Amino acid sequence: MRALTLVGDRKLELAEVPPPPPPGAGEVQIRVKAVALNHLDLWGFRGMAFAKRKMPLIVGAEAAGEIAAIGPDVTNFKPGDPVVMYGALTCGVCKACIEGRDNLCENVGGIMGFHVDGFARDLLNLPARLVIPVPKGISMRDAACAPIAFATVEHMLFDNAKLQPGESILVHAGGSGIGTVAIKMAKALGCTIITTVGDDEKAEKAKALGADHVINYRTDRFEGVVRKLTKKKGVDVVFEHVGAETFQGSLLSLKRGGRLVTCGSTSGPSTTLNLMQLFQQQYKIFGSFGASIRNIRDSLTKMAGGMLPVIDTEVSLADLELGLERMEGRKVFGKVVVHF
Repeated sequence: MRALTLVGDRKLELAEVPPPPPPGAGEVQIRVKAVALNHLDLWGFRGMAFAKRKMPLIVGAEAAGEIAAIGPDVTNFKPGDPVVMYGALTCGVCKACIEGRDNLCENVGGIMGFHVDGFARDLLNLPARLVIPVPKGISMRDAACAPIAFATVEHMLFDNAKLQPGESILVHAGGSGIGTVAIKMAKALGCTIITTVGDDEKAEKAKALGADHVINYRTDRFEGVVRKLTKKKGVDVVFEHVGAETFQGSLLSLKRGGRLVTCGSTSGPSTTLNLMQLFQQQYKIFGSFGASIRNIRDSLTKMAGGMLPVIDTEVSLADLELGLERMEGRKVFGKVVVHF
Protein backbone atom coordinates (compact mmCIF):
# COMPACT_ATOMS: atom_id res chain seq x y z
CA MET A 1 0.00 0.00 0.00
CA ARG A 2 1.00 3.66 -0.33
CA ALA A 3 2.41 5.68 2.56
CA LEU A 4 3.86 9.18 2.54
CA THR A 5 6.96 9.06 4.69
CA LEU A 6 9.30 11.65 6.11
CA VAL A 7 12.79 10.31 5.47
CA GLY A 8 14.71 13.37 6.72
CA ASP A 9 14.13 17.01 7.59
CA ARG A 10 12.09 18.48 4.69
CA LYS A 11 12.37 15.24 2.74
CA LEU A 12 9.16 13.35 1.89
CA GLU A 13 8.89 10.12 -0.07
CA LEU A 14 5.81 8.30 -1.35
CA ALA A 15 6.69 4.69 -0.59
CA GLU A 16 5.18 1.23 -1.00
CA VAL A 17 4.88 -0.43 2.41
CA PRO A 18 3.28 -3.68 3.62
CA PRO A 19 -0.41 -3.39 4.55
CA PRO A 20 -1.40 -3.89 8.19
CA PRO A 21 -2.52 -7.31 9.45
CA PRO A 22 -6.21 -7.96 10.07
CA PRO A 23 -7.44 -5.89 13.03
CA GLY A 24 -7.08 -7.50 16.44
CA ALA A 25 -9.47 -7.60 19.38
CA GLY A 26 -10.97 -4.17 19.99
CA GLU A 27 -9.43 -2.75 16.80
CA VAL A 28 -10.76 -1.48 13.50
CA GLN A 29 -9.01 -1.15 10.18
CA ILE A 30 -9.52 2.18 8.43
CA ARG A 31 -9.14 3.07 4.78
CA VAL A 32 -7.96 6.69 4.77
CA LYS A 33 -9.77 8.99 2.33
CA ALA A 34 -8.53 12.49 3.23
CA VAL A 35 -5.82 14.08 5.36
CA ALA A 36 -6.01 17.71 6.51
CA LEU A 37 -2.79 19.64 7.11
CA ASN A 38 -1.91 21.63 10.22
CA HIS A 39 1.05 23.57 11.56
CA LEU A 40 1.84 20.41 13.51
CA ASP A 41 2.64 18.76 10.17
CA LEU A 42 4.78 21.73 9.20
CA TRP A 43 6.73 21.56 12.47
CA GLY A 44 7.37 17.85 11.89
CA PHE A 45 8.42 18.52 8.29
CA ARG A 46 10.96 21.08 9.55
CA GLY A 47 12.35 18.61 12.07
CA MET A 48 10.84 20.35 15.11
CA ALA A 49 9.93 17.17 17.00
CA PHE A 50 9.91 17.49 20.76
CA ALA A 51 10.75 13.86 21.33
CA LYS A 52 12.94 11.26 19.69
CA ARG A 53 11.43 9.71 16.62
CA LYS A 54 12.55 7.15 14.11
CA MET A 55 12.55 7.73 10.37
CA PRO A 56 11.10 6.95 7.97
CA LEU A 57 7.95 8.25 9.65
CA ILE A 58 4.51 8.19 8.04
CA VAL A 59 3.14 11.76 8.22
CA GLY A 60 -0.39 13.07 8.74
CA ALA A 61 -1.99 14.08 12.04
CA GLU A 62 -5.62 14.70 11.04
CA ALA A 63 -7.72 12.54 8.75
CA ALA A 64 -11.01 10.92 7.79
CA GLY A 65 -11.76 7.57 6.24
CA GLU A 66 -14.06 4.59 6.32
CA ILE A 67 -14.04 1.30 8.18
CA ALA A 68 -12.43 -1.42 6.08
CA ALA A 69 -12.65 -4.24 8.62
CA ILE A 70 -13.44 -4.81 12.29
CA GLY A 71 -11.71 -6.97 14.85
CA PRO A 72 -13.22 -9.36 17.38
CA ASP A 73 -15.52 -7.78 19.99
CA VAL A 74 -16.07 -4.57 17.99
CA THR A 75 -19.82 -4.00 17.80
CA ASN A 76 -20.19 -0.24 17.26
CA PHE A 77 -18.74 -0.10 13.73
CA LYS A 78 -19.24 -1.98 10.48
CA PRO A 79 -17.33 -1.94 7.18
CA GLY A 80 -18.13 1.16 5.14
CA ASP A 81 -18.87 3.43 8.09
CA PRO A 82 -17.37 6.94 7.66
CA VAL A 83 -15.11 7.89 10.57
CA VAL A 84 -12.48 10.26 11.87
CA MET A 85 -9.64 9.27 14.13
CA TYR A 86 -8.19 10.68 17.33
CA GLY A 87 -4.65 11.87 16.65
CA ALA A 88 -2.85 10.64 19.76
CA LEU A 89 -2.24 7.17 21.15
CA THR A 90 -3.80 7.66 24.56
CA CYS A 91 -3.78 4.88 27.15
CA GLY A 92 -7.52 4.87 27.87
CA VAL A 93 -7.04 3.85 31.51
CA CYS A 94 -5.48 6.80 33.36
CA LYS A 95 -7.61 9.22 35.38
CA ALA A 96 -7.62 11.86 32.63
CA CYS A 97 -8.68 9.37 29.94
CA ILE A 98 -11.44 7.91 32.12
CA GLU A 99 -12.74 11.42 32.81
CA GLY A 100 -12.84 12.22 29.08
CA ARG A 101 -9.86 14.58 29.16
CA ASP A 102 -8.03 12.61 26.51
CA ASN A 103 -5.54 15.39 25.70
CA LEU A 104 -4.22 15.19 29.27
CA CYS A 105 -3.48 11.46 29.08
CA GLU A 106 -0.75 10.55 31.58
CA ASN A 107 0.70 7.78 29.41
CA VAL A 108 0.26 9.00 25.84
CA GLY A 109 2.19 6.97 23.30
CA GLY A 110 2.76 9.86 20.91
CA ILE A 111 1.06 12.11 18.39
CA MET A 112 0.23 10.52 15.06
CA GLY A 113 2.39 11.75 12.23
CA PHE A 114 4.75 13.52 14.62
CA HIS A 115 6.14 11.01 17.09
CA VAL A 116 4.63 7.83 15.65
CA ASP A 117 3.38 6.81 12.20
CA GLY A 118 0.46 8.97 11.08
CA PHE A 119 -2.52 8.85 8.75
CA ALA A 120 -1.02 9.51 5.29
CA ARG A 121 -1.36 5.89 4.19
CA ASP A 122 -4.01 3.76 2.57
CA LEU A 123 -4.80 1.54 5.57
CA LEU A 124 -4.14 1.48 9.30
CA ASN A 125 -5.37 -0.29 12.42
CA LEU A 126 -6.48 1.63 15.51
CA PRO A 127 -8.25 0.81 18.78
CA ALA A 128 -11.97 1.35 18.17
CA ARG A 129 -12.11 3.65 21.22
CA LEU A 130 -10.01 6.21 19.26
CA VAL A 131 -12.39 6.25 16.29
CA ILE A 132 -15.41 8.56 16.00
CA PRO A 133 -18.34 8.03 13.60
CA VAL A 134 -19.10 10.78 11.08
CA PRO A 135 -22.75 11.87 10.78
CA LYS A 136 -24.50 11.46 7.45
CA GLY A 137 -24.09 14.25 4.95
CA ILE A 138 -20.55 15.31 5.89
CA SER A 139 -17.98 14.83 3.13
CA MET A 140 -14.65 13.16 3.79
CA ARG A 141 -12.94 16.46 2.90
CA ASP A 142 -14.82 18.35 5.59
CA ALA A 143 -14.75 15.56 8.18
CA ALA A 144 -10.95 15.44 7.91
CA CYS A 145 -10.87 18.93 9.45
CA ALA A 146 -12.75 17.89 12.61
CA PRO A 147 -10.16 16.08 14.79
CA ILE A 148 -7.69 18.98 15.05
CA ALA A 149 -8.89 22.20 13.41
CA PHE A 150 -12.49 22.20 14.63
CA ALA A 151 -11.91 20.31 17.87
CA THR A 152 -8.91 22.45 18.90
CA VAL A 153 -11.04 25.59 18.56
CA GLU A 154 -13.94 23.94 20.37
CA HIS A 155 -11.64 23.12 23.29
CA MET A 156 -10.04 26.58 23.31
CA LEU A 157 -13.17 28.68 23.10
CA PHE A 158 -15.61 26.68 25.19
CA ASP A 159 -13.74 24.39 27.59
CA ASN A 160 -11.07 26.96 28.42
CA ALA A 161 -12.02 30.56 27.54
CA LYS A 162 -15.74 29.93 28.22
CA LEU A 163 -16.75 32.26 25.39
CA GLN A 164 -20.26 33.63 25.94
CA PRO A 165 -22.85 34.95 23.47
CA GLY A 166 -22.37 38.61 22.64
CA GLU A 167 -18.80 38.89 23.95
CA SER A 168 -15.95 40.48 22.01
CA ILE A 169 -13.03 38.40 20.76
CA LEU A 170 -9.73 39.03 19.00
CA VAL A 171 -8.87 36.14 16.68
CA HIS A 172 -5.27 36.12 15.53
CA ALA A 173 -4.37 34.91 12.03
CA GLY A 174 -7.96 34.84 10.86
CA GLY A 175 -6.96 33.21 7.58
CA SER A 176 -5.39 30.16 9.19
CA GLY A 177 -7.14 26.83 9.52
CA ILE A 178 -8.07 27.34 13.17
CA GLY A 179 -8.54 31.09 12.73
CA THR A 180 -11.29 30.60 10.16
CA VAL A 181 -12.99 28.08 12.44
CA ALA A 182 -12.76 30.44 15.43
CA ILE A 183 -14.42 33.21 13.42
CA LYS A 184 -17.26 30.87 12.44
CA MET A 185 -17.81 29.54 15.96
CA ALA A 186 -17.72 33.00 17.54
CA LYS A 187 -20.04 34.39 14.87
CA ALA A 188 -22.56 31.64 15.62
CA LEU A 189 -22.70 32.99 19.20
CA GLY A 190 -23.29 36.55 18.06
CA CYS A 191 -19.88 37.74 19.27
CA THR A 192 -18.14 40.88 18.03
CA ILE A 193 -15.10 39.60 16.17
CA ILE A 194 -11.85 41.43 15.53
CA THR A 195 -9.27 39.50 13.55
CA THR A 196 -5.77 39.98 12.17
CA VAL A 197 -4.57 39.00 8.69
CA GLY A 198 -1.46 39.60 6.60
CA ASP A 199 -2.87 41.15 3.41
CA ASP A 200 -5.88 42.94 1.96
CA GLU A 201 -7.15 39.91 0.04
CA LYS A 202 -7.38 37.91 3.25
CA ALA A 203 -9.05 40.90 4.93
CA GLU A 204 -11.91 40.78 2.44
CA LYS A 205 -12.29 37.03 2.90
CA ALA A 206 -12.32 37.40 6.69
CA LYS A 207 -15.06 40.02 6.48
CA ALA A 208 -17.10 37.74 4.22
CA LEU A 209 -16.64 34.97 6.78
CA GLY A 210 -18.16 37.09 9.54
CA ALA A 211 -15.41 39.21 11.12
CA ASP A 212 -16.68 42.62 12.19
CA HIS A 213 -13.28 44.31 12.09
CA VAL A 214 -10.14 43.17 10.26
CA ILE A 215 -6.63 44.44 10.99
CA ASN A 216 -3.70 44.04 8.59
CA TYR A 217 -0.92 43.31 11.06
CA ARG A 218 1.72 44.20 8.47
CA THR A 219 0.55 47.83 8.30
CA ASP A 220 -1.00 48.46 11.74
CA ARG A 221 -0.18 47.64 15.34
CA PHE A 222 -3.12 45.43 16.13
CA GLU A 223 -3.20 46.25 19.86
CA GLY A 224 -3.60 49.96 19.13
CA VAL A 225 -6.46 49.32 16.71
CA VAL A 226 -8.15 46.98 19.20
CA ARG A 227 -7.96 49.60 21.96
CA LYS A 228 -9.44 52.19 19.61
CA LEU A 229 -12.24 49.91 18.41
CA THR A 230 -13.19 49.02 22.00
CA LYS A 231 -12.90 52.60 23.29
CA LYS A 232 -9.83 51.61 25.33
CA LYS A 233 -11.70 48.85 27.17
CA GLY A 234 -10.23 45.85 25.34
CA VAL A 235 -11.84 42.57 24.32
CA ASP A 236 -13.27 39.81 26.51
CA VAL A 237 -11.23 37.03 24.87
CA VAL A 238 -8.06 36.78 22.80
CA PHE A 239 -7.64 33.68 20.63
CA GLU A 240 -3.84 33.43 20.51
CA HIS A 241 -1.78 30.94 18.55
CA VAL A 242 0.96 33.05 16.96
CA GLY A 243 3.36 33.22 19.89
CA ALA A 244 6.21 35.59 20.73
CA GLU A 245 5.42 38.20 18.05
CA THR A 246 1.91 38.87 19.30
CA PHE A 247 1.72 37.78 22.95
CA GLN A 248 2.46 41.15 24.57
CA GLY A 249 0.07 42.93 22.24
CA SER A 250 -2.53 40.28 22.95
CA LEU A 251 -2.39 41.04 26.68
CA LEU A 252 -2.69 44.76 25.96
CA SER A 253 -5.78 43.99 23.88
CA LEU A 254 -7.63 42.41 26.83
CA LYS A 255 -10.11 44.22 29.05
CA ARG A 256 -9.72 43.96 32.81
CA GLY A 257 -10.53 40.40 33.81
CA GLY A 258 -10.22 39.27 30.20
CA ARG A 259 -9.22 35.77 29.10
CA LEU A 260 -6.39 34.81 26.76
CA VAL A 261 -6.33 31.26 25.40
CA THR A 262 -3.31 30.01 23.46
CA CYS A 263 -2.53 26.81 21.57
CA GLY A 264 0.50 27.73 19.49
CA SER A 265 3.81 29.52 19.16
CA THR A 266 4.60 29.58 15.46
CA SER A 267 6.54 32.86 15.78
CA GLY A 268 8.57 31.66 18.76
CA PRO A 269 8.00 29.90 22.09
CA SER A 270 9.43 32.42 24.56
CA THR A 271 8.18 35.77 25.80
CA THR A 272 8.38 38.00 28.87
CA LEU A 273 5.47 38.67 31.18
CA ASN A 274 4.72 41.77 33.25
CA LEU A 275 3.47 40.20 36.46
CA MET A 276 2.09 43.48 37.79
CA GLN A 277 0.03 43.85 34.62
CA LEU A 278 -1.13 40.25 35.01
CA PHE A 279 -2.44 40.55 38.54
CA GLN A 280 -3.58 44.19 38.46
CA GLN A 281 -5.65 43.61 35.33
CA GLN A 282 -6.73 40.19 36.63
CA TYR A 283 -6.08 38.48 33.33
CA LYS A 284 -6.78 34.78 32.92
CA ILE A 285 -4.35 32.90 30.67
CA PHE A 286 -5.20 29.41 29.46
CA GLY A 287 -2.84 27.01 27.75
CA SER A 288 -4.76 24.72 25.41
CA PHE A 289 -3.39 21.67 23.59
CA GLY A 290 -5.30 19.44 21.24
CA ALA A 291 -8.81 18.37 22.15
CA SER A 292 -10.85 15.59 23.66
CA ILE A 293 -12.88 12.98 21.80
CA ARG A 294 -15.95 14.82 23.09
CA ASN A 295 -14.72 17.98 21.36
CA ILE A 296 -14.44 16.04 18.09
CA ARG A 297 -17.99 14.70 18.45
CA ASP A 298 -19.27 18.23 19.15
CA SER A 299 -17.37 19.54 16.13
CA LEU A 300 -18.92 16.93 13.86
CA THR A 301 -22.35 17.86 15.21
CA LYS A 302 -21.68 21.48 14.22
CA MET A 303 -20.60 20.35 10.76
CA ALA A 304 -23.79 18.32 10.41
CA GLY A 305 -25.69 21.50 11.29
CA GLY A 306 -24.07 23.39 8.43
CA MET A 307 -20.91 24.90 9.94
CA LEU A 308 -18.30 23.69 7.46
CA PRO A 309 -14.57 24.33 7.28
CA VAL A 310 -13.05 26.85 4.88
CA ILE A 311 -10.99 24.92 2.33
CA ASP A 312 -8.07 26.75 0.75
CA THR A 313 -6.47 24.04 -1.38
CA GLU A 314 -6.99 20.38 -2.24
CA VAL A 315 -4.01 18.31 -3.39
CA SER A 316 -3.19 14.68 -4.10
CA LEU A 317 -1.19 12.50 -1.73
CA ALA A 318 1.87 12.82 -3.96
CA ASP A 319 1.61 16.63 -3.77
CA LEU A 320 1.27 16.95 0.01
CA GLU A 321 4.57 18.84 0.13
CA LEU A 322 3.02 21.57 -2.04
CA GLY A 323 0.36 22.05 0.61
CA LEU A 324 3.02 22.36 3.32
CA GLU A 325 4.88 24.93 1.23
CA ARG A 326 1.70 26.95 0.81
CA MET A 327 1.20 26.92 4.59
CA GLU A 328 4.82 27.84 5.27
CA GLY A 329 4.53 30.81 2.91
CA ARG A 330 1.43 32.03 4.80
CA LYS A 331 -0.57 31.95 1.58
CA VAL A 332 -3.48 29.92 2.91
CA PHE A 333 -6.94 31.05 3.84
CA GLY A 334 -8.48 28.03 5.53
CA LYS A 335 -7.42 24.42 5.35
CA VAL A 336 -5.29 22.37 2.97
CA VAL A 337 -6.76 18.90 2.38
CA VAL A 338 -4.96 15.93 0.82
CA HIS A 339 -7.05 13.41 -1.11
CA PHE A 340 -6.29 9.72 -1.57
